[in-house]
Formats: sequence, C-alpha cells, structure tokens
Amino acid sequence: MRVFVIGVGMTKFIKPGKDDNPDYPIMAAQATRRALHDSGLTFKDIKMAAVGYVYGDSTCGQRAVYEVGMTGIPIYNVNNNCSTGSSALHLAQQFISGGLYDCALALGFEKMEKGSLTLKFPDRTQPVDKLVNYSEEWSTEKSKGPWAPKIFGNAGVEHMQKYGTKPEHFAKIAFKNHLHSTRNPYSQFRDKYTLEEIIKSQKIHGPLTKLQCCPTSDGAGAAILCNEKFMLEHNLQDQAIEIVGCALTTDNESTFAQKSLMNLAGYDMSRRAAEQVYKKTGVNPKQIGVVELHDCFSANELITYEALGLCEVGKAGEFIDKGENTYGGRVVVNPSGGLISKGHPLGATGLAQCAELCWQLRGMAEDRQIQNLNYALQHNIGLGGACVVILYKKYNQKNGKVRADQSANPDVLEKIEAQKQQERPRL
Repeated sequence: MRVFVIGVGMTKFIKPGKDDNPDYPIMAAQATRRALHDSGLTFKDIKMAAVGYVYGDSTCGQRAVYEVGMTGIPIYNVNNNCSTGSSALHLAQQFISGGLYDCALALGFEKMEKGSLTLKFPDRTQPVDKLVNYSEEWSTEKSKGPWAPKIFGNAGVEHMQKYGTKPEHFAKIAFKNHLHSTRNPYSQFRDKYTLEEIIKSQKIHGPLTKLQCCPTSDGAGAAILCNEKFMLEHNLQDQAIEIVGCALTTDNESTFAQKSLMNLAGYDMSRRAAEQVYKKTGVNPKQIGVVELHDCFSANELITYEALGLCEVGKAGEFIDKGENTYGGRVVVNPSGGLISKGHPLGATGLAQCAELCWQLRGMAEDRQIQNLNYALQHNIGLGGACVVILYKKYNQKNGKVRADQSANPDVLEKIEAQKQQERPRL
C-alpha cells in the first residue's frame, strides 16, 4: 500500500541547558500542531503515533502527544540512538503500508544536556561497548575525549589511508554545511566560516576539528503519514510526498568481522539500507537531486557519499573538490545545514530531515530551494546500531497549490500561531 507524507512541522533547534528552554511536551506540541496545520487535519484524524526520543523516562511519548490530544490511540515509544526520529517515521510507514491504519503521526523530540553525548547507565553493559573497544583496539590514532568523535574520526582516518583523502576534504564538508545553514531559519547555528577557520578550530580526533562536529540540541519534529485513499479523500494531492522506498538495517557480521573502522561507524549498514531502497524502487543515485544525510561529523558525511552511491568508492575526495555535493553540483547534500549546523536533538533529527525534503519537493524551501527535483533521499544512522534510508517523490509532479496560511518559515508560522485561537487540552 502506498504511503504519503501530507504534513510536516518542526521547532527551531536551540542550544540545550538554558533555564528558559521549553520542556519537551511544549516543543513536541509545537511541532505536531505545525504538522497538523500544514496538512489541514485535526488531531482526531490521527489513528496512531510513533514517538521517538533518547533522553527521557518511559512513556514520554504519551506525555508529549497528550499535550495536543488524548483520543486513546496507540502510541509507541521509539529509541534507536541517533536514528530514533527516522525509526519512528519508519514504524509509522510500516503500519500504514501494512493496512493497519490510514493516518499516523511520527513525532520526535529531545531535551538534551550541554556537551558531548554520555552513557547514562554505568552499572550495566553498554550497547556500544564493542564499537568503542574495537575502535580503540584497531586504530593507531589516540586521543582523550568522548567516544563518538573517536569512532567517526577513526573512520575518516581509515578512508584517508585507503584512498588518499586529505584533511581538507573533511573541512570542506563542514564549510559547505555551515554555509547552507545561513539560509535556514531553523538552524541552531547560522554562522559562516572560512575553510581556514574550520581547519584551525580545536582538534578533536583524527581529521576532525570542533567546527566539523555537530552540537547537542533541544528541538522537535513531526510528520503526518497516510495511505492514498485518505490522501485523495482529503484533497491533499498537491502537497502529498510519497515514501517510494524505506529501509531500516542493523549491524551484521561485517561490522566486526572485516576489522573496518568505517564499518564500526555504520558504513556497511548505510550501504545495505541504500541498496535495499534502490532495488525496491528501481531508482538509481543519479536520479536523486537532494539528500539529507547524517553528518554528525564531517567524516561520516564523506564516507556516506560512497555508501549511498552518490559517488564511486574511494572517490569522495574528488566528488567534494568538484563541488558535486552542493548547489550547482550533481546533488545538493544537506541544504538544511545538516546536523553540523542545524543541530542534533537525537529524537528530532530524522523528522527534521523529512521536513526539509518535503519542503524541497513541494517548492517551499525559500532561499534553500533546489530546482527541478524528482527524488529526495534521507539517511539517518544511530550507532549500536540502526540505519534508516528513505526515498521520496512528489505525488503531483506539477506545481501544487500552497494555501495562503502554509509556510516553511518558522517566523511566519509563529505569527499564524499567535493569531489562532485553539483549545489545548492539558493534563
């Protein structure tokens, strides 16, 4: 059964840890209401919800959804590390494609702490213990600091050793993403940096410097999905974005058997997910005009170019040098600014990627808009591990109508929200 995204919404991503930051139910409610507003639906149209978050107690998903409505629908709480948001999206898609529901909400949010990711339960086995231990054992690159940049930095080192990639290639990715973020009003950071500033910023691990690493963030994102019958009955064909293909992969024996630092960082998971989508849909990477991929660190964006087939294996450096990964090149990667600049509230990231790609396909991305798009690709990975790859296309390839009160600009939406009078059920 065909599945469509008919409404998206997200909050601005903000620096965590501030006293005046909104709590997660408020952020989740804003993203959900924006998705409902975008679709023209009410919460009573939603038949189930998949809600993703990493940092929070059990049933935070219910508490977040209850801020918008309490209708007794099934609510599933999802946690798949950094791919949590897209895993919630995948779950909702599966329920609709399987015919269980005709309309579903995928929601993701995170209220985080300042600084690098930390492990929360030191009294038990950590889910990433083997990744961390093997990364330390197999790498010749040693440094003190958090485990995540070590794993991805080591993957970058392996790529350099195998293919001759230079540190400048990783820095160029960060330069691109910071530049893209200057056009995105949702981004946590909107500063433009020179390549030299990125290279000379604090060294973290391997080729990675501070400006090549994503920040922690607070934020939320939401998407409303439905089947074709529901979409047509509600006259939403002008804005419907079809999920043409969707795959979720986890680690297999290759993660450890090949003693590859790139595989520890999810390269093979990403490759297999992309191959599943391409095989199912018959679409090849050259047909894709825009990609939102998981650039938690610049090294991961670089190796993911090859995993997704955006360039030949070993040719990522050449792909970058030719400018094939930005406006004017073959495919625009992370027009939103990516995780490096937009921010990375773990549970919200996958939904924010979905929102950006839907706006792009609908022609609503304002200063970030890419012309003549046919297909859009999403890639979201979480160590431990899970990778989600989703392929989108517009249902109505003609220019669809946009309502006067529809916008992808948060400043415009805030004005609309201030004017709207709506009941908001509270506990």
